[in-house]
Amino acid sequence: MKKIISVALIAGMLLALTGCGSKSSASDLEYIKEKGTLIVGITDFAPMDFKDGEGEWVGFDAELGRMVAEDLGVKIEFVEIDWDNKILELDNKSIDCVWNGMTLTDEVKNSMNCTKPYCKNAQVVVVKADKADQAKDEAGASTLSFAVEAGSAGEAVAEEKGWNYTSLSAQADALMEVEAGSSDACIIDLLMAGAMIGEGTSYADLTHTVELTEEEYGVGCRKGSDLAAFLDEEFAKFAENGSLEAVAENYGVQYALIK
Repeated sequence: MKKIISVALIAGMLLALTGCGSKSSASDLEYIKEKGTLIVGITDFAPMDFKDGEGEWVGFDAELGRMVAEDLGVKIEFVEIDWDNKILELDNKSIDCVWNGMTLTDEVKNSMNCTKPYCKNAQVVVVKADKADQAKDEAGASTLSFAVEAGSAGEAVAEEKGWNYTSLSAQADALMEVEAGSSDACIIDLLMAGAMIGEGTSYADLTHTVELTEEEYGVGCRKGSDLAAFLDEEFAKFAENGSLEAVAENYGVQYALIK
């Protein structure tokens, strides 16, 4: 009798565990709706996500995120993350998606459920204007010291080419390193360079030179999440009704849209 009871208990425990497993793999969309908040992992990265004068997150990605949250009937919360830990943040459910001009690298696509690409981009070398001739091609740039964002496509390029670089927590920090003269150059996204450097910006004496890569942006969700497919549907709807182009024009990234 004791053996029969033990088997029954074990069977019950296995059923309970199976039930728990089913619950954990339920729809991510339903999970987000139930908690009432879409939590978006970002970094300070103009023109995609950055703070306005009142401390509110704005930018091309931020505005699209608000549009999606409205359609879902939930609030949106932007959480500034360590970019190098983005996959861990997703898996721990600290955030629901990574939406911050994220390059669709092989690592990203293997670790997340990603949307279709919605913007094109490149990694570019940024230097002070008086060093532009020295960095007009890869051969010249290879002699410089670089600042890059840890875990970024820029860091991957520097590592692949065997260049001398220092990893920092954000692309904005990499720009400050170049401005301060602590590094000769940095490698950042072309879209960010277009928004942050040159005449009329805080970095008027910086310029970008050689383009090192061609790449595409997407939004990353948890493995197995149905959020990515929903976002693809939203992007298609925004493109059709003209709101995608309108938001892009507001932040000067309309030329980078993938249609």
